[in-house]
Amino acid sequence: MCHDGVIKEKNDKKERVTMSLTLTLSAQDKATMRTAAYGAVSLLAAADATGSPHKAATRGSVVLASATGPVGHVLAGRTSDVKLHGSSVAALADQVFPALTAAMSLLGEEDPAQAAAFRDTVLLAVEAAAHARRGGPGPVVAEMARKITRALDAA
Repeated sequence: MCHDGVIKEKNDKKERVTMSLTLTLSAQDKATMRTAAYGAVSLLAAADATGSPHKAATRGSVVLASATGPVGHVLAGRTSDVKLHGSSVAALADQVFPALTAAMSLLGEEDPAQAAAFRDTVLLAVEAAAHARRGGPGPVVAEMARKITRALDAA
């Protein structure tokens, strides 16, 4: 089955065309990408502790689970390798920000278009999580979103 649903007509029959995944990443690279993406959503949820952290986490995770293409395949992989530990937002950020920068660096070396796709996906997840609260994001959540963007752009 084709991951982008591309269908070609051939002799009045529909034929699925398999598109090759252009990313050749190690298991550790994939774990870094998943830690970065799901960690960014976790940071937003933690920053919204007085608002709707469960809604924020759910909305951001739905975006990540809905990603397509090679990035979507990586993000849809096993999330048991995402190990986020810490009892504070600062401890979580110490893990997530470097993972965001590392993921962008490794994707930028592998395929700049996929680095852009990863960045767009993470930022869409951050936006979805940030707007889980009625009235939009508060100042703490907005600042966390800016920090996540800076970590993505630091690569």
